[in-house]
Amino acid sequence: MLHIINKSPFENRSLESCLRFAQAGSALLLTEDAIYAATVDGPAHASVRQACHTLKVYALQPDTDARGVTAKVMVGVTLVDYGGFVDLAAEHSSSQAWL
Repeated sequence: MLHIINKSPFENRSLESCLRFAQAGSALLLTEDAIYAATVDGPAHASVRQACHTLKVYALQPDTDARGVTAKVMVGVTLVDYGGFVDLAAEHSSSQAWL
């Protein structure tokens, strides 16, 4: 399954909820303000680092670029462009957007 989160970890607990339910081998894509969770020393740094052990974690690079944090994305998080987003959606039989 592809889990998609777009809300800031400062704003709500969608990332927290997702990480509780995501099964090993699933993929997690952080978009919009959720990309802050993937930054070194970001608000959810420890949670995302731990998730990288069981999930494939991605961040949408146009969003990291727009927010000026691309250089701060932690090791273990793969940056993807819009084409990569489409590829992830096509690779997974289902997706869940966490609001």
